[in-house]
Formats: sequence, structure tokens, C-alpha cells
Amino acid sequence: SHGGITVGPDGGSHQAIEDIGLMRILPNMTVIIPADAEEMRQVVYKVLEHNGPVYIRGSRVKFPVIHNNSNYKFEVGKGEVLREGNDLTIVAIGLMVSFALKAAEILSQQGIKIRVINMATIKPIDEELLIDSAQKTGAILTVEEHLINGGLGSAVCEVLMEKYPVLVKRMGINDRFGVSGQPEELLKYFRLTPEDIVLEAQELLKRKFSFQAV
Repeated sequence: SHGGITVGPDGGSHQAIEDIGLMRILPNMTVIIPADAEEMRQVVYKVLEHNGPVYIRGSRVKFPVIHNNSNYKFEVGKGEVLREGNDLTIVAIGLMVSFALKAAEILSQQGIKIRVINMATIKPIDEELLIDSAQKTGAILTVEEHLINGGLGSAVCEVLMEKYPVLVKRMGINDRFGVSGQPEELLKYFRLTPEDIVLEAQELLKRKFSFQAV
């Protein structure tokens, strides 16, 4: 219930920013980070049917509602394509999923088409979807409210470096502890706002196009 920096004023001692990495290295452990309340609701029911230990990461702040479509069905180990595009893929978890969608909308106004994936299950991760995204877009940006080492970005890199190497940029907290502050202030401090995602995506696209030009 204290995932990420958005715990806020409680500071680094209460901000779980290394939890995904710690939990996903444990054998047989399933790791899930819902993107909104509806997904959390479905995750809890799905876990009741699951055989084995499960780590579910929650948060103390309200997340924007993404799944307002009653047809959505959460499945363990399956990512979800929320927006299609062929220029770049953004893979996100938790609160960062809604931020990725906002960033994709901003970039669309610049003629950039972004594929956005909600990778709610970190372990087992959806390798098929990651490879498909790498093939279709040629570059992947991961965004997480977690240390860049050991979390979503690391999990994505582990898959792609073995099965379909492409450019990957990891966004998250860069090898440091959390600090005290209001959630909105901390998201700006650690450069995890939709505007920051836009800037990182633009830089990654420059690298992608420079490689293609060689």
C-alpha cells in the first residue's frame, strides 16, 4: 500500500521504491501492479484463484480511472495495449500508465504515434507482447514509480536483449532513496510527469532515427 514516491510527506523510510525488484527475483512469486481501481478490484478476485504467492503493489494516492469499459478483463501475465502507434512503445505500470496515455496524446499532436502498454503483471511478464512491440515500433520507453534498476525496465530489457534487441530507455528513480514532499512535488522532482515522459520519448525517437539513418 506504500508503493512509489507518491506516499509523499512520510519520506524515504515509507516509500517502497525497491519492492518490485526485491519481489520479482523470488522463485515462484507473481508480481502485479494495477493501473487503477477497477484493475485492482479484478486483480484481487483473480488472485483468489491463483495457486502460489502473489505480491500486489498498491498506492496511497488516487489513480485516474483508465478501465471504465466493462469489457476489460485482467489476466495474470498478460499486458494490455491501451493505444496503438508505430513510432515508439511506452510500457508503464501503476500511476505511470495514465501519465503515459497523457504523454502519448501530447505527442500525437506533433504527429508522433505512440503505442501504450499497461504491463500490470511484471512477473510473469508478457514476453510475446514485448517482442511484438519491439518489432512494430523499434524502440521502447519504460516508465515506473520505482528504481530504474530491478523493476519494470530491467524486466523488459531482460526479455528483449535475449529475444529481440531494440533501443530501450528506462524512466524511473535513478539509484537513490526517496525524499519527503507532496506527491505532485515529488513527481516533478524525480521527473516522472507526463511532460517528462514526452521529453524522454522525443530523445529516444531521435536515437531511433539516427540508428536507422546509418
